[in-house]
Amino acid sequence: MADKGGDHVQQAVASATAALRTVTDQDWERVNAKNLDWSCRSTAQHMAECLLAYAGQLTGRPTDSYVPFELVVEDGTDNDGVLHVIETTGALLTAAVRTTPREVRAFHPYPFRSANRVGFAAMGVAEVLLHTHDIAEGLGITYEPPAELCAYVLTRIFPHVQPGPDHWRTLLWATGRGELPGRAPVTEWRWSNNLVVPAERLTLEGITPAAAADLSAGGDGGFSWVEGGPFEGTREAAGMVVKAYESGVHRPEWGVFVLVRREDDRAVGGMGFHGPPDEDGRVEVGYDLAEGARGNGYATEALRALSAWALARDDVRTVWATTDRDNTPSQRVLTRAGFRPATEDEEQLGYELRG
Repeated sequence: MADKGGDHVQQAVASATAALRTVTDQDWERVNAKNLDWSCRSTAQHMAECLLAYAGQLTGRPTDSYVPFELVVEDGTDNDGVLHVIETTGALLTAAVRTTPREVRAFHPYPFRSANRVGFAAMGVAEVLLHTHDIAEGLGITYEPPAELCAYVLTRIFPHVQPGPDHWRTLLWATGRGELPGRAPVTEWRWSNNLVVPAERLTLEGITPAAAADLSAGGDGGFSWVEGGPFEGTREAAGMVVKAYESGVHRPEWGVFVLVRREDDRAVGGMGFHGPPDEDGRVEVGYDLAEGARGNGYATEALRALSAWALARDDVRTVWATTDRDNTPSQRVLTRAGFRPATEDEEQLGYELRG
């Protein structure tokens, strides 16, 4: 699964500036972008500011704040000049996405306080598409971006939004800019970058619907795997994520995580939840490792980290796991991670960890 985030940023900027160049003769200062308190010119400058800020995050790599700089457009710059600024800042983000290593994350507040290059690319594309729509509507023209760009955004940073038959109309609806038959209007929204849970030697990276679809179809999900990976359990779990996403019930923090080894950025296995906590505060977890990564304590380490993350939440009181009676290695993992036997039948044993 090759990362095309840089290409998508470049394509989005080209699409937007081509549309807006048809109306540079209008007064962007006196006309507001649709449904915004900003003028069309201020909205265009905001697009450039976002593109530059995201490029700065990827290159400066702060962990707890935005890099403290801002974009200033010189007084007297005309509308064509503003579009040139958008093209320039878009090129900077494109270059940053293409050259940033896969494992790098930097601060972004929503919702888990970090994003990787895919997240920043998707956010950049979203800013460009949506605000071009706002400006176009304000100036009396219609803007229709390429469907693949809308799908890229939805499957990376809107994992909680059920896909619709038209990606652009779905994105507009999800951001409070339009209607979809059978769905209530959206009045508040935020996009959602993937959750990452740190462990000692591993990083547990929540997968997006796009990565899940690729894994379930036999791809690598955008990860570099050790020999023998991903194991069949990870692919099956990814397929469950795809089904939940398509049904509109996916909650990304309760999905699947790929276990990535810090020392070489190689994926060694998968771990995840069977769904969100039930009414009793119980959440079930499952896991597997690629054959080439077994015997190193990775599953135990990851299970401790993920269980601790879950039990720190107010809505979780118990983490649950089941294993086959004859799966002694899995039972050892659970015991070492602090789980205790809770139930048993002829085929399976149940283990629990309480907060």
